[in-house]
Amino acid sequence: MPLGRRTAAHIAEVLSEALPYIHRFVGKVLVIKYGGNAMETDELKKGFARDIVLMKAVGIHPVVVHGGGPQIGSLLARLNIESHFVEGMRVTDSQTMDVVEMVLGGLVNKDIVNLINHHGGNAIGLTGKDARLIRAKKLTVSRKTPEMTQPEIIDIGHVGEVSQINSDLLAMLVQSDFIPVIAPIGVGADGQSYNINADLVAGKVAEALAAEKLLLLTNTAGLLDKNGQVLTGLCTAQVDELIADGTVHGGMLPKIRCALCAVQGGVTTAHIIDGRVPHAVLLEIFTDSGVGTLIKQNPA
Repeated sequence: MPLGRRTAAHIAEVLSEALPYIHRFVGKVLVIKYGGNAMETDELKKGFARDIVLMKAVGIHPVVVHGGGPQIGSLLARLNIESHFVEGMRVTDSQTMDVVEMVLGGLVNKDIVNLINHHGGNAIGLTGKDARLIRAKKLTVSRKTPEMTQPEIIDIGHVGEVSQINSDLLAMLVQSDFIPVIAPIGVGADGQSYNINADLVAGKVAEALAAEKLLLLTNTAGLLDKNGQVLTGLCTAQVDELIADGTVHGGMLPKIRCALCAVQGGVTTAHIIDGRVPHAVLLEIFTDSGVGTLIKQNPA
């Protein structure tokens, strides 16, 4: 059916607005952390896949890092394996680690790869164990109360932090027209597997590739002020102030700290965007208004 004049004019206007951004980002690497609410419906998943394919088609290099906490929790429950969390991190014993690898490296990773390829992309799935892509070490967690003279060390099992990213492998894939899709499983010097927070992996991948942007999809409209309004165009010093005065708190703190570390590590900008919004990635990259919070380095 032919497009109406108003609809056609709107499409032309959208494309015209996107053009300068396409020119600006051609040849640049953008790292997108994908998971949680952005995975909740088939329409959101299809939209995300199409957005990634479009980015690659116009000469931008997306790298996807995904989570999968709800899927892990669901399978653990079906297997009657109880989940425990310490400071928001899943305690990961050997049995739980097997499930994490099965879900992240198998089910979720291959679903995303298949979806991107179905929409015309050339995605390739990886875990941190492939070519030692993500070298990791055990994460040490400590807790101290006013009554304690020394902090208590808490063992949360096979939970890790990134020690090194194999950027040569990723650069080769990106320049070979592949779209890397990375599961956040790291490998230690002894070959031990580690479950790593996907936001942290995305940030370290962005730093290693000197990415133009790091985009963290979440379930809020962005970083909100005390009146519930979205804050954007923030430099790192302003974000530090918002953390100090309590505006940034709770579950948003780890994401903001991840974004800060990435920008301080050389990533041009980091973005906290709402994964529940259809085509949120394209809206943030290719429109004047954007849909989330942008964080940049302090001005010189």
